[in-house]
Amino acid sequence: MRLQLRVIAYPALIMLLLVAGCKQKQSVESTQNKPSAVNRPAEPEKVSKSTQPVLARPSGPIQFADVTAQAGIHFRHNSGAFGKKYLPETMGSGVCVLDYDNDGWQDILFVNSMDWPGHKSSKSYPALYHNNHDGTFTDVTRQAGLATEMYGLGCAAADYDNDGFEDIYITALDGSHLFHNLGNGKFADVTARAGVRSSGFATGAVWFDYDNDGKLDLFVSHYVDWSIATDQFCSLDGTHKSYCTPEAYKGQSATLYRNKGNGAFEDVTKKVGLYDPTSKSLGIALLDYDSDGWLDLFVTNDTQPNKLYHNNHNGTFTDTAFSAGVAFSDAGKARAGMGTDAADYDGSGRPGLVIGNFTNESMALYQNDGSGLFTDKATDSGIAAASAKSLTFSAFFFDYDLDGWPDIFAANGHVADDVSVVQPTVHYAEPPLLFRNRGKGRFENVSTKVGSAMRQAIVGRGAAYLDFDNDGDLDLVITTSNGAARLLRNDNGNQNDMLRIKTIGTRSNRDGIGAKVTVRTNKGLRHFEMVKTGSSYLSQSELPLTFGLGKPEEGKLVSVSITWPSGKKESISDIKPNQFITLKEGSGVVSDEPVIFSRASSQSVPSH
Repeated sequence: MRLQLRVIAYPALIMLLLVAGCKQKQSVESTQNKPSAVNRPAEPEKVSKSTQPVLARPSGPIQFADVTAQAGIHFRHNSGAFGKKYLPETMGSGVCVLDYDNDGWQDILFVNSMDWPGHKSSKSYPALYHNNHDGTFTDVTRQAGLATEMYGLGCAAADYDNDGFEDIYITALDGSHLFHNLGNGKFADVTARAGVRSSGFATGAVWFDYDNDGKLDLFVSHYVDWSIATDQFCSLDGTHKSYCTPEAYKGQSATLYRNKGNGAFEDVTKKVGLYDPTSKSLGIALLDYDSDGWLDLFVTNDTQPNKLYHNNHNGTFTDTAFSAGVAFSDAGKARAGMGTDAADYDGSGRPGLVIGNFTNESMALYQNDGSGLFTDKATDSGIAAASAKSLTFSAFFFDYDLDGWPDIFAANGHVADDVSVVQPTVHYAEPPLLFRNRGKGRFENVSTKVGSAMRQAIVGRGAAYLDFDNDGDLDLVITTSNGAARLLRNDNGNQNDMLRIKTIGTRSNRDGIGAKVTVRTNKGLRHFEMVKTGSSYLSQSELPLTFGLGKPEEGKLVSVSITWPSGKKESISDIKPNQFITLKEGSGVVSDEPVIFSRASSQSVPSH
């Protein structure tokens, strides 16, 4: 983050069974023989609820409605600011989406910070909101055992021990926390036993299986070497203190923890070639950019070159960012990279990259040409000019209109609350941006066309997408710096067909993180996605994949191909659209349930 500063030192609805569900053809082909993962919990036999009626679709323009209050979400982020302008206060906090109790409804975890020593007025904790299945949430932080005070920043959620329940990792200043899901609605802090404290200025985090052994490993990015004792004096006007840029401090290396399979991890950062104390890292995106079956890491850096860590298949990584063309801007300068995500936005079958950058730097949109090279298409795509005046933190792909083309969302907000003093045209609070994918690499700025909630200026930081009301379209949850969180419901986004997919690994990690899923329809649509953690800024969206299938057509059927991290390939055909299906490695579809489009009835959707 760069400024010109001077450094001076419903009730339940009974659903009637109508007709027999469609038969789904499945073929399974094992293409590799990789080591088995640890023991897994028994899985239920296939359950089909596809005979239940699907209610009528809504109509009208797509609008995002602010339903934060009516949903019962009252979270406010506390930066601890009291006038000293400490650097961490500018960071805000992340938000993670997870189904921690396996009831088929997505829950929300908000990360929080705290007051500084000597200036404490109250305690602040992260907040876990349980989804009540009726459009509302309940704060269950204390009963869940998560009321731990920390200067929290980011989060990542996944089932690291393959016991069937998602665990939570929260990054923090001078000591992150790993909370093990006990499966009874409660979590236990197992940081010490697991050995993943990751001291320092920890920011982003991702769970991924870098060595393909069926166990999730943990990558944690770090920002700069800062403490109250080493805090620098920076100023916009030469007199009053302002927030420093990261250029005032030395960087900190990211950390990679290898999962040993016994509840403990080992720090393998140097061993695998990831140690780099010059990095000032924030965003992390998982991708397999060269389609070799091994997960790579893209890491954004603030005022330092971005990193693209190629997985060498032998337990080591090589930074290929410079040769791939993603280290610097086209002008050869390091930008203030923050949030990032990877997705097949152009229908090529290859993951491209989106990056949130500083004011006047514009967002970046890198197209993957398949040869190991990326080209920044932000200007050609139409997102550069619209984002140039914004300071973008969270940035991710999601298909808000379910037309089969991933769109882009960006949460914006400046870092300096006094920036207007020296730059009158730049504001601390900024409205989000929504870019609709028109295909052929072009995007349309629809931010002002999707409701007043999207036009409201906020000091945006973390953001994620989720289908909190199980109506098939994707909603948004956003955090603000030292302010209230916002839940934006997607109204009328489900007028198109869709297919939602949850993955369960057996030889692969249980969440299926790294699984590559390709969906095709008999009407010509094809789309690719990968199950992943992380992305955005200090945040994580829901793990289930949502595939937009375009306009409803008579006789539309879907085929799904999946390549698991273990190397096993499976294909399932003759799937009807507008379902939530669960794919289990080696077993194909083990559950299928209809999507209920009517919002008034969405509360009665059965559990997944």
